[in-house]
Amino acid sequence: MSVMDRIKTVVESHPIVLFMKGTPQFPMCGFSSRAVQALKAAGAVGYHTVNVLEDPEVRANLPRYSDWPTFPQLFINGELIGGCDITVELYESGELARMVAEAQKGA
Repeated sequence: MSVMDRIKTVVESHPIVLFMKGTPQFPMCGFSSRAVQALKAAGAVGYHTVNVLEDPEVRANLPRYSDWPTFPQLFINGELIGGCDITVELYESGELARMVAEAQKGA
C-alpha cells in the first residue's frame, strides 16, 4: 500500500484524526500541544492521532495529500480542517465543539 493510500485510509477510517508531532500525552511542538488542548477543551474523546515524527513517509507526503504545508493537521469526517491556528480559532468561536460533537455522534 502506498503512503498516500495509507494516509487516505487513516483519514477515512476515523471521524477525527490529528496528524501531529508527538502524542497527545507528549506533544513534541507547541503547535501540536495547542491543537490537542483545543480538541480536548472542545470535548473530543478517543480521536485518532498519528505521530509524524515516527513515520517519516507520512511526514514527507501528508503535505502533498492535504495541500497543507505544516503540522499539526486536523481532519474531521475525512476533510482537512487546518492546522493549529485554525483549530484554536474554531475552538474560540465554539465551532470546533459543534464539529467534534457531530463527528463523534456519527462514529
